[in-house]
Amino acid sequence: MVLWDFDGPICRLFARHKAERVAAELVEWLELQGLHGLLSDAERDTLDPQVVLRAVDRRHPGSDLVAELEERLTQEELRAASSALPTAYADPLIRTWAAVGARLAITTNNSPRVVRAYLDGRGLTGCFAPHIYGRTADLHLLKPDPHCLNRALNGMGTAPSAALMIGDSPSDLAAADHAGVPFLGYARTDPKRKLLHESGAAHVVTSLEPLLTTLRH
Repeated sequence: MVLWDFDGPICRLFARHKAERVAAELVEWLELQGLHGLLSDAERDTLDPQVVLRAVDRRHPGSDLVAELEERLTQEELRAASSALPTAYADPLIRTWAAVGARLAITTNNSPRVVRAYLDGRGLTGCFAPHIYGRTADLHLLKPDPHCLNRALNGMGTAPSAALMIGDSPSDLAAADHAGVPFLGYARTDPKRKLLHESGAAHVVTSLEPLLTTLRH
């Protein structure tokens, strides 16, 4: 069983619809609601929309404000999905793994609606469905919490030791460690590779091509 993170190993979600702009627009919307002082300076200046969402959830968990902000982020992610760039070799690797009988799941902090929209567009939904485990209303359970990985393991009746997590961030690694799932890091850039190694990842690849080549042979 292979658990895939979505944004990174499968595609670059915000390759064209920039995450920095999405984060800035979420901050701007909060300020228009009269909530200028809600975020710290670091949170206000973040380049990551997930940071904004989680910061607001920590201060107003379960509120209508958080629900509205999450829906706004989901809509931006959906726009991004239409112009996302596939990660090199991801599509054929997914198809080949599915063809040889491996069971695949998505475990992501992005909205599952966004994942399905992207997979539909690539003709890949059948390789994963129904095992797409993404962001829920319980934002405190996002990775590095292992919640989505545990949902996938339980949903597919798989022991943690019989699975593999492919992720590109320290939060993916932490979630895999907490769930007891072996981890393979994917790093498109040297800084990401260094960060994963420094976070404790024992195995990191800079391309999915070696996995595809090994699988085909």
